[in-house]
Amino acid sequence: MKVTFLGTGTSQGVPVIACTCEVCQSTDFRNNRLRTSILIETDDKTIVVDSGPDFRYQLLRAKVKDLDAVLFTHEHKDHIAGLDDIRPFNYLLHKVIDVYATERVQTALKREFYYIFADTKYHGLPQINLHEVVNGVSFNIGNSKIIPFEVMHHLLPITGYRIGDFTYITDAKTISDSSFEQIKGTKILVINALQIEPHISHFTLDEAIAFAEKVGAETTYLTHISHNLGLHNEVEQFLPSNIRLAYDGLKIDL
Repeated sequence: MKVTFLGTGTSQGVPVIACTCEVCQSTDFRNNRLRTSILIETDDKTIVVDSGPDFRYQLLRAKVKDLDAVLFTHEHKDHIAGLDDIRPFNYLLHKVIDVYATERVQTALKREFYYIFADTKYHGLPQINLHEVVNGVSFNIGNSKIIPFEVMHHLLPITGYRIGDFTYITDAKTISDSSFEQIKGTKILVINALQIEPHISHFTLDEAIAFAEKVGAETTYLTHISHNLGLHNEVEQFLPSNIRLAYDGLKIDL
């Protein structure tokens, strides 16, 4: 299995021209982060987790040629806004894309992309098969078993995903003991780390490190990073040897 980080950033602190902080003005490409999304290539399927506002450019930048499924963690715009950009895959590959989301997230998708689900169809609409995710109930995409589990983004439930020895979590603030049981034993962990200062709905850097050490994965990658965390090369100096900052374009083989 191959994993590519399409984006490791967040709408909180997206670099803009007007921002003069050293992260936004950095010439180190690892500090230039688009909204969080990940590409997972198994032996028989190509899957993405979340499709934020930068989705089209992320797919072009990563030269993604195939797509079978989209998994959603939750319904915030920085994670769903780019769903419409699956259209080229429908057209060029002559395939319908499988979309996996909890019932609550499906309701949001039907509201935000009402035209996809309207009774009256028109040429060129995104073509999807919608599948319900129930946290704690595994399902298969091709040959891969997917285990969804719930974490909390303050008061909002978020779905994390485990595929074999790989676990992906974003926008977490608290994780229950029952969900931890689904995570335990993973070899590669991806977890969010928004910033240094306390935040009501996201792990801070210290909280992410503490959780990673509790899991005990061989390697942990931190994602969903705001510019408030600091410069990539400076933050990495203070991390344990098995915990790394992810960056856009990073590839790992499992």
